[in-house]
Amino acid sequence: MSQAAQELTSFFQTNSIRNLYAEIRETYLSNHYPWVIGYSGGKDSTATVQLVWYALAELPPEKLEKPVFIIASDTLVETPVVVNQIDKTLHLMEKAALEQGLPFFVKKVYPKVEDSFWVNLLGKGYPAPTQRFRWCTERLKINPANAFILETAASFGEVVMVLGARKSESMSRAQVMGKRSILPGTRLSRHSSLPRAYVYTPIEDFTTDDVWTYLDVYDAPWGGDNRELAALYKRSTLSDECPLVIDTSTPSCGNSRFGCWVCTVVEQDRSMQALVQHGEEWMKPLLEFRDLLAQTQKPERKHEFRNFKRRNGQVIIQKNGRLIPGPYKFEFRKTLLRHLLGIQKTLQENGPDPDLTLISAPELHEIRRIWRIEESDWEDSLPKIYREVIGEDLDWIPDETGTFSSYEHAVLEELCTQENIPVQLVTRLIDTERRMQGMGRRTGIYNAIHRLFAEEWGTRDEVLAQAEMEQSRQVELGLD
Repeated sequence: MSQAAQELTSFFQTNSIRNLYAEIRETYLSNHYPWVIGYSGGKDSTATVQLVWYALAELPPEKLEKPVFIIASDTLVETPVVVNQIDKTLHLMEKAALEQGLPFFVKKVYPKVEDSFWVNLLGKGYPAPTQRFRWCTERLKINPANAFILETAASFGEVVMVLGARKSESMSRAQVMGKRSILPGTRLSRHSSLPRAYVYTPIEDFTTDDVWTYLDVYDAPWGGDNRELAALYKRSTLSDECPLVIDTSTPSCGNSRFGCWVCTVVEQDRSMQALVQHGEEWMKPLLEFRDLLAQTQKPERKHEFRNFKRRNGQVIIQKNGRLIPGPYKFEFRKTLLRHLLGIQKTLQENGPDPDLTLISAPELHEIRRIWRIEESDWEDSLPKIYREVIGEDLDWIPDETGTFSSYEHAVLEELCTQENIPVQLVTRLIDTERRMQGMGRRTGIYNAIHRLFAEEWGTRDEVLAQAEMEQSRQVELGLD
């Protein structure tokens, strides 16, 4: 069946809400596994939670034995208006579940600090995500959600994932859902990658119109107003939401109003553009920052923003002589941080939320640590940048190994220039020795020094010239 045909076939032509409620209750009572409902704040996940809520509310208290966890995955770079909507709804759900005596438990999951978007982009220099290099999805979405699912499965033996996936969303989604192996006698299927996890999709046969019809006819049982959700959709131009992501087969949420405001997987973020045009003008600096990140992906401009070496110090040159760029340059990362902190300060002072945080203190601490180690940042740039932009200090962790300053770096740079020695090689050798002071065994420092000398320390032009010479030599020897 084509996608268009699926969209024309309403679930309610052959089914009723009462029958669906009965199916949900039957599935809930069929085993002792806890449920985990993925909630993104969008229409599909809202309809899913609402269906389960109404269905279980009709069960007697003695049959509500197992918990139902409603989890929302916060990447820490979610679109602010969506975060506010989700937080408000989760609070209402938590309060209503307690008042109504229902086994719903709200949980937000977050990426680890070392996996966060800003630590990877600003700290390590990862380039803005692309369709071919979506390093963000696994770190920000899959890992946090799966960690909670696996933890729940470990506590209860097995777990049922309840997702708001629908066949009519796309042909590929319909094909994937059609190939799932359904357990005999149930509506559950085995999860494709998570052990001890099942999947249940109660709205899989809903069309988009079915979802909106249901949300329009039935009010949210936790006291929320579905009209607010509909209004949020109307302020944008697209209709997709970003679902709970639990595997790499889930497509990017870049076209979605319920995705990350920094998403550069798509060429333009039309949803955020529409939000700005429809009253959320305060978000314009966020859109401009996102567009700046997108500019760094243009092939003709990559050399402006990115190092020619990889993070491991190696250089990759293709047979055609094209150099594959590495992480963002350190100076550019500092520029991005200044810009980001400036936006945060402006929005706190002039935006709708004075507590809005774009980058957290733990992320700043981790970025500072990475800069000190990987970039030999003797100047200790991050606290200075923070003070210059924000006008105050955080509780920075002191460096107990003894610090060098920008003055010592300037002296060392002058000496290295005279001797034609890469200054960063020397600073990193010194930093390596400092970090390993007091170690009983010296094997570690010898290995670290060996790795440093194995890195490429020539300039970009020198590396390309050497590669060209090597290519010419291979051609002369007939090895090309």
